[in-house]
Amino acid sequence: MSRPSSPYRNCTTDPSLSLTVRSYCTTRPSRCFITHLQEREGKARSAGGEDRASSDLISNLQSDKGVDKRQLIKSFGWTPSLRQQAAETNTESTDSFVIPRKKTWSKEAVLETLASTVGRDPTAHPYLFQDDPYLSPRTSNEFRMYSLSQESGRSAAKYFVNSNPKFFTKDFAEPHIPCLMPETVSVLLEEMSEEALKERISLRKVTAAVDMYDQLMQAGTAVSMETAHELLDLICLYCDKDPVQGGPQAEDTEEPGEELRKRKTRFRRASDVLRATWRENNNAERIFNLLPERDTHCYSALIRGMVKHGAYAKAFSMYTDMLNNRVTADVHVFNALLSAAPEVRDKYKERWDLITELLNHMKEQKVQPNLLTFNSVLKALRRCGFLAKTQALCTLNEMKAVEIAPSLASYDHVLAVFFRAATAGESNTDVLREVMSELAGSSLTCQDPDDVLFFSSAMRLCMDNKDLELGYKVQSLVEHGENWRLLGDSYQQTVFYGRFFNLLCMMEHIDVVLEWYRRLVPSLYYPNHHGLRDLLQALDTDGRLDLLPTIWKDIRSLGHDNKSDLVEEVLTLMARDTHSPEVQEAFAVCALDVKSVFGGDRGRQSLEWSNASLSHITSLLLRANKTQEAWEMLQLFKSENRVPNEGLLEDFLSACRSHGSPTRAVELVQLSAAFCLSATGRLAKQALEFDLTEEQRAVLSELEATGEVSD
Repeated sequence: MSRPSSPYRNCTTDPSLSLTVRSYCTTRPSRCFITHLQEREGKARSAGGEDRASSDLISNLQSDKGVDKRQLIKSFGWTPSLRQQAAETNTESTDSFVIPRKKTWSKEAVLETLASTVGRDPTAHPYLFQDDPYLSPRTSNEFRMYSLSQESGRSAAKYFVNSNPKFFTKDFAEPHIPCLMPETVSVLLEEMSEEALKERISLRKVTAAVDMYDQLMQAGTAVSMETAHELLDLICLYCDKDPVQGGPQAEDTEEPGEELRKRKTRFRRASDVLRATWRENNNAERIFNLLPERDTHCYSALIRGMVKHGAYAKAFSMYTDMLNNRVTADVHVFNALLSAAPEVRDKYKERWDLITELLNHMKEQKVQPNLLTFNSVLKALRRCGFLAKTQALCTLNEMKAVEIAPSLASYDHVLAVFFRAATAGESNTDVLREVMSELAGSSLTCQDPDDVLFFSSAMRLCMDNKDLELGYKVQSLVEHGENWRLLGDSYQQTVFYGRFFNLLCMMEHIDVVLEWYRRLVPSLYYPNHHGLRDLLQALDTDGRLDLLPTIWKDIRSLGHDNKSDLVEEVLTLMARDTHSPEVQEAFAVCALDVKSVFGGDRGRQSLEWSNASLSHITSLLLRANKTQEAWEMLQLFKSENRVPNEGLLEDFLSACRSHGSPTRAVELVQLSAAFCLSATGRLAKQALEFDLTEEQRAVLSELEATGEVSD
């Protein structure tokens, strides 16, 4: 077996040293080789070329073996030249290498970085539905139904896991994922103790917690004030009822008395319909009266609970009792009472006087207001009529004085105040322009539950005033950073993009409208049939009716081909004017596809034929020289008990003349006679000009005479 060549064969000019290096490189490890060099260096210290040879060896070893130069120098011994070289090496390393500061990254930093490199695919459905392409929604209703069904499935699975934890003890995830493991939902502590009470409170078992508290009181066991606070918070939050298991948990917000905006078209959860009301002398009031000492937290829990569940007058009565007992309120109490002020006063002036009185109480008790305090005032001003406009500006100035920046909810309330107070001759967008100039380029965060209402309200203002430039500014703010998260739920998002698209259809050129249409649908926006009608009107305004077949395909894919008014609009626009042969051919193909919508067995209720739809499809087929298909459409008039108009029959007769079809002309006149149309005689006279047989002439002559008699 041949010996491999040494990498250090030419490492030095000294033959004896080169031979020694070669022998050690091929027979011993590099560590022994370095030791041997140490011995050689000690014996030959007085030789003239020792420094240069050692330096060359060190360089070769460092480059080929990856050995640190400073370690080799230390092993060889310190010659003057080596000391100088080591000093230069230390200087270079000190100047070129700087240890960076330690930076703490979030757990999602890598995912966020990767996500920032990928843009949104405008042709794809939302990521929520990409696991099951069969359930990709086509309309906003399907989006709502599929998303709710998916969430319902997750809740059902979570309920099963939590109810049967013994079947899910093995943890397969690496690293551990706590949310995939069963949660503790059953009571573990059965003995009567304060710890058992805390356990029931943490599990949000209202009835069980109240029962445990009563047992402790009967046994004479004292309960700490902190536990009493937690119990009152639990009872007041859920209005003395156990929360719905597996349902959405209620949020303990700073303004608990506010209901969501009521919209007739908005889907409401069962929890919204079956909202609990505050009962007289419930467990919260009973436990409150049993407490030996009632501090601010106790009053705050009851007042906020009363406001949240509609007992507004009782909340103010509790606040009066609080003042009589010389207990200082906190900011949460005032926020709740400010939001409830319009509910306990009827006149605008009385409402504002009550708000002013509460604010003066805050000043007297030295309670510092927060953002939700001013938002509660602004929201209450929306129901103060003529006083709202002036006082809203004063409220904003007060926010600046205490250095509290308004949130999106603040601006939303201000827009509502000025929009309602503006007269017909006054511009409604001036305030919105100032707001947008203030928010331009800002990265926004949610600070108030009503923040999600701002963008849809702002876009409604742009749409009502037909201000396209301002609408673009609102859309630009939404697209900045993560601001799109403040659009709200799927309903709010649909409302916002629907208004923006309506504004584009009214004011923008059709090419720009179609560009936005491709950007928004279906990744962000599922247009309803009103939005599609706006698009059809935009096509008509800019004379781009040649795109109607493409829009019809989208109408079908979005599931709106069962809307009779939308289908009629498409047919009317295609049949209204005569176009080039290529366009007429495309219209005819589209008309045949529209025909399949009527009377077809597609698993859902089909549309009913009307005179207009039958006439439009027949006319489109005639213009594309599809006489046979047009004749089949004429037969549908009779089967559907519809009567064709005379103009359509005359167009059909003209088509028969151009195609040289005398037999079809005779049948057309007979069809007209079957409908008892007054134009039968005129049609028969025109048909006699065809190249007919004697039998056909006799039939037409008889029909002509019958028509003249009827006239």
